[in-house]
Amino acid sequence: MSPALDTLLDRLVVPGYTRLGYSLRSRSWSTDDPAPNCLAGKTTVVTGARSGLGKATAAGLARLGATVRLVVRDADRAASTLADLRRAHPTAEFVVDECDVSDLDAVRRYAAGLSGPVHALIHNAGVMPPRRTQSAQGHELTLATHVLGPLLLTDLLRDHLNDGRVVFVASGGMYTQRLPVDDPEFRNGTYRGATAYARSKRIQVALTPVLAAELAATFIATMHPGWSQTPGLTDSLPLFTNLTRPLLRTPAQGADTTVWLAATDRTLPTGSFWHDRQTRPTHYLRHTEDSEADTQRIWDYCRTAAGIS
Repeated sequence: MSPALDTLLDRLVVPGYTRLGYSLRSRSWSTDDPAPNCLAGKTTVVTGARSGLGKATAAGLARLGATVRLVVRDADRAASTLADLRRAHPTAEFVVDECDVSDLDAVRRYAAGLSGPVHALIHNAGVMPPRRTQSAQGHELTLATHVLGPLLLTDLLRDHLNDGRVVFVASGGMYTQRLPVDDPEFRNGTYRGATAYARSKRIQVALTPVLAAELAATFIATMHPGWSQTPGLTDSLPLFTNLTRPLLRTPAQGADTTVWLAATDRTLPTGSFWHDRQTRPTHYLRHTEDSEADTQRIWDYCRTAAGIS
């Protein structure tokens, strides 16, 4: 695909984020990238792996030979997921780990129990509560789940991640939001789950290059999967799902770039934002642009809130 057409699909949103964009772009991708069995002997960690994009990511990593640790809030509820994955990939190794990534104490316990190198840490766990909800430590739930818990887990595993990779699964919805430097916990104004979700994803994207500079030995990336048909989307945005259902990507299509970032042997720029195996701009709207000072304020707040020294 020509760069001009790729950019046009991206800017028009609807064709680029749907299965049409995936179909057009994937025609030019090498069938040997990632190489078969390239993750053999390597451990990967996927949060929010019980369904949707997380489950598809786990399947994609297992297909390439990885040992996949499925991080879920409730191990019992993940039994059917584990059975499905083992049925589809009988020679792969899957481990179910119970951890609510919004609970910072649970994250600390989980990190303390991990041993050995981690090749890829995929921050996929997501929530979109209909009303403002607080985590165990009193933080707004989307911020805790998408930002504070992942930042803490990444920091605690930094010695396990030397030469490894960290991928945050964001959302194209973040393009509509500016960095909430004055109200990261969404204490003011009328709370909307979709807005809180997009704001927390904006924070993820803004902090990716900062985190990449902090963890120079680790490849850090954020990606967005486009519009994919997942249980989370159906539950949180049923009207949007019904209107766009014929255009929605499969979970495997939405997870493709995550798996590729975790497995490709290409040398990629760390600290970037990706969609469909290409780096993308982080802003399209002038009013959402943020300054270095804004980013530093959010970074300082999130590090303190997560308890990172």
